Amino acid sequence: MSPQNNPFGQVLVALVTPFTSDGEVDWAGVEKHIDDVITDGADGIVVTGTTGETSTLTDPEKLRLVEVAKKVADGRAKIITGGGSNETAHAIELYKASEKAGADAVMIVTPYYNKPTQAGVLTHFRMIADATDLPVILYDIPGRTGIPIRYETILRAAKHPNIRAIKDAKGDFAEVSRVLNQTDLLYFSGDDTNILPHLSIGAVGLIGVTANIAAAPYRVIVDAVNNNDLRTATTAHKQLEPLVRAVMTHVPGTVAAKYILHGLGRIGSPRVRLPLVGPEEFEAAQIEDELALVGDIPGVDLSNFRPDRNAAAGGALPKVAGTTR
Repeated sequence: MSPQNNPFGQVLVALVTPFTSDGEVDWAGVEKHIDDVITDGADGIVVTGTTGETSTLTDPEKLRLVEVAKKVADGRAKIITGGGSNETAHAIELYKASEKAGADAVMIVTPYYNKPTQAGVLTHFRMIADATDLPVILYDIPGRTGIPIRYETILRAAKHPNIRAIKDAKGDFAEVSRVLNQTDLLYFSGDDTNILPHLSIGAVGLIGVTANIAAAPYRVIVDAVNNNDLRTATTAHKQLEPLVRAVMTHVPGTVAAKYILHGLGRIGSPRVRLPLVGPEEFEAAQIEDELALVGDIPGVDLSNFRPDRNAAAGGALPKVAGTTR
């Protein structure tokens, strides 16, 4: 499948979900953040994904995030709903509702915790893809789900007309090349450290955590690769490396991204929902040490970074505890 037939965009942000200090969704903050990243160069927004803390969002919150993102984007970026469920029936219900809410595409994570066989994984994907008219991205992240999508399963899933792409956080570049040679699937890099290597072997784009903070240099990288300009892409990749390390190394990416975004004044609170917690003192110091190595990056002025370790400390529960159903 060529980039010209790409229904998802190329610079996709795995969006954080801004919360208030007491753990409620900060809806005004959500709108502002979505507008910021689109203005910065994103042409796709993945809401309710891992980085969006899908596991602690209620279903009504997930659907409202789709609605709000669709309204704010106003045609400037595709809206992809992530997350899903490890229960096939629940996932189908969520994705059908997300389609009605205005999603442009869905991203289906490999069923987690219950560790199905590959036959179960394939059935899960096919049944969800059958239930929606939207294009589907499969999300391969065995470090979180406990199982990979195996090569043979990918080839079989690729035969479904709605399954159009994979977000790869497995890091098996030989397998990526093999699948690209044997299918028309679009690949998206799901590992911030490997975005340029993925693009160099044929991936069409990225779904990035660090793009919450710096979408503009990812736009530079993707556009440069599209223009066969490896030098420009490599320069932007090197500029991003210390920031990627700050976001992805010391604490979960969601936690670090919110800590940095709040320090830059771009979201109102760095809060995450329990069982995630903000960085401890030593972790915050490590993040700040990495940020001190970041040079000039388009759209990021770290001279304005004002960390607030007290605001980030701990995690939060929403005022009204919701279920996932």
